[in-house]
Amino acid sequence: MKTGSCRIYKGRVSRTTSIAIVAGVCFAMLVAFRTVRAQETSTARAVVTASSKSAEDTTTVPRQSISVFENRKLQDVTGWVPLRGQRSGLQLVVLLDDSSRGNLGLQLNDIRSFLNGLPPSTQVAIGYMRNGSPNLLQKFTTDHAQAAKSLRLPSGTPGSNGSPYFCLSDLVKHWPGGDTNVRREVIMVTDGVDRYSGARFDPSNPYVQAATSDAQKAGVIVYSIYYRGAGRYDRSGLVTDGGQNYLTQVSGSTGGKVYLEGFGNPVSFAPFLSDIQRKLQNQYELSFASTAKPGLQSIRVRTSQPNTTLEFPQRVPVGGMTAPQ
Repeated sequence: MKTGSCRIYKGRVSRTTSIAIVAGVCFAMLVAFRTVRAQETSTARAVVTASSKSAEDTTTVPRQSISVFENRKLQDVTGWVPLRGQRSGLQLVVLLDDSSRGNLGLQLNDIRSFLNGLPPSTQVAIGYMRNGSPNLLQKFTTDHAQAAKSLRLPSGTPGSNGSPYFCLSDLVKHWPGGDTNVRREVIMVTDGVDRYSGARFDPSNPYVQAATSDAQKAGVIVYSIYYRGAGRYDRSGLVTDGGQNYLTQVSGSTGGKVYLEGFGNPVSFAPFLSDIQRKLQNQYELSFASTAKPGLQSIRVRTSQPNTTLEFPQRVPVGGMTAPQ
């Protein structure tokens, strides 16, 4: 057989035919690989809060300025929707610790003013944390005046709420509103002390970790306002420091923020609630293509827009992981 011939002699395949066969096999493998990759990719979502140094009430952050990293790997942003107008739906639970000191009553008018200033579409629920349960006195309603009326003085019984994290877990696992197409957020007023784990702060506290994971699975953002509990337990600086650190841990991990003034009670909730209101006006739904396995996966979100900071949950559910029921 001559070199370079395309003919077939004695059952042997020509060089051109061999190249064609190899090319066909490679193409088939490439298609199969791309198919597997496509099957492995899923869409993950997170609510991201934007903050700007500008004095304007609303912050505009363009999609092209956003980068998202999943487990330190840059992923494709598939959606960046401002949660305003028709997408402004929100379910907000105000959760107060029933073992707080009675002078929490001095802050109730600030909470009422905050509730009455929310957009008409916002659904509000009011609960008091006691014996490991959120104890909702007012279920979700858009009648903000009615929700404000349900606020009352705490019972002020020392130790009646052993752990606010039991209450938070119970709330997010049995979220009282069935609409999954709206934001879910919590304002938690408590000393943050977990009386089941001792006074000293433990960064791996199982109850705090469980509450954080439950909130992340359900896509719930938690804002915390520190307020001392009744009794002598909170007089210890070690106890107070531990409670505040736990609140910082939960809020930061879910995309929220903790509010406090040193180791004492704040003079007024008004500046805290005003900041929360601005945050609710500047939230976006981020969607991205995830290539991770199902479960909670770590994310980091960045923007190239100057003078803008982003707050986001440290972990989001991926690959069919649903909110806990």
